[in-house]
Amino acid sequence: MHEFDHESEELVRSVFDYALNRLRNEPPLDGPMSTEELQGLVGETITPEGIGGSEALRRYADHLAPASISADHPRYLAFVPGAPTKAASVFDLVLGSSSLCGSTWLDGAGMVFAENQALRWIADLADMPASAGGCFVTGGTMGNLSALVTARHEAIQKRVAAGQPRPDRWAVVASESTHSSVDSSARVMDVDVILAAVDGDRRLRGDAVAEAITGRPVGTEVFAVVATAGTTNLGIVDALDGIADTCAEAGVWLHVDGAYGGAAMAAPSVRERFDGIERCDSLVVDPHKWLFSPFDCAALIYRNPPVARAAHTQHAGYLDPIIDDTVWNPCDYAHVLTRRARGMPFWFSLAVHGTDAYRDAIEHTLEVARAARDLVAAAPHLELLVEPELSVVAFRRTGWDLADYQTWCDRLLAEGTALLTPTTVDETAAMRVCIVNPRTTVEDLAEVLVTLEPGA
Repeated sequence: MHEFDHESEELVRSVFDYALNRLRNEPPLDGPMSTEELQGLVGETITPEGIGGSEALRRYADHLAPASISADHPRYLAFVPGAPTKAASVFDLVLGSSSLCGSTWLDGAGMVFAENQALRWIADLADMPASAGGCFVTGGTMGNLSALVTARHEAIQKRVAAGQPRPDRWAVVASESTHSSVDSSARVMDVDVILAAVDGDRRLRGDAVAEAITGRPVGTEVFAVVATAGTTNLGIVDALDGIADTCAEAGVWLHVDGAYGGAAMAAPSVRERFDGIERCDSLVVDPHKWLFSPFDCAALIYRNPPVARAAHTQHAGYLDPIIDDTVWNPCDYAHVLTRRARGMPFWFSLAVHGTDAYRDAIEHTLEVARAARDLVAAAPHLELLVEPELSVVAFRRTGWDLADYQTWCDRLLAEGTALLTPTTVDETAAMRVCIVNPRTTVEDLAEVLVTLEPGA
């Protein structure tokens, strides 16, 4: 099974040919099938004898891949799409074929060195200090959890140093627009979430955070505030500077979730929206969203990395020989041990194209989003819900309810036109498009929106 014989070489060539064809051609806009449909088409693939490489690849290419949706299609407008560069995608093949572990400096010094250069670029976009650093994790969910674990560890250590007991309950301050992963992290950590009100612009501000901290239940201690740099639903950037003021006054950790929106720090046209982000204690930005990296890749960066190392370093007899604060072990900075060097495709693409190309690509998507906003505003049957700050355009179709939106979305996917999903804004059904793919054009948006015209 491990010998590289003629059959193995042929299989590798077939896989490379498939990958080359996928990279060369327009990505398909396929759709899911039922378990019963896939069972009838694919059948049993895990057998005692094996089905062979060519047959396994055939079933994948003919049935499994078409039952999945390519997130890099220019009309994948739901959720937050993924649109990796060709350089990043092809380097993922190199990474996967190299059997390298990116957990420690011992195993992967070269990869860790390169990943840290990519992390440094993101930290510099946020104007974080030279000492800032972290690691790449699977996504914003794991990044948020790891950052909050670090924040609570720091709060515990401060109480221990002051000779104070732990509070009855720990809590995080967030807003209703904060990503759902923060609530999920709180449940995992068995801490409470205190919701702070957003203002009329749907933005979390420092005064609301201060009110939430001072109004906490008796016996509860707030150890972190989560601000958002680009909410998933509407793309709103919280008032980071004012929130940072409040956190500094209260002595509370500031975590910024920029999983989707943080990439826009590279765009001069919107950089001022992020003023104050340089004061955060931790930051998450997902390259697999708006920085053109394959799934799964999220950058987790700390202002003071030794605090994270103290919170996350795992100890065991077989691990003690590699615990060394004179080198950079990525597994010391998140809730992870075995770790794929998932930042390498991102690093490779940055190295190939240069950061100016990234800046221009992000600016282009912002321009397309602004044009989409104008199309919505000009249509008498559509209502623009929020002035876009980043690349999310949210709107309603006059007279429609959730069922109407869902029927429309299902029809567009069945026709191969686009992938969209309904959402809710102010507890009422609505639509949103998220534009992070540089290959998405204004014409793409126009062709989608025209299907909403009366009688279409």
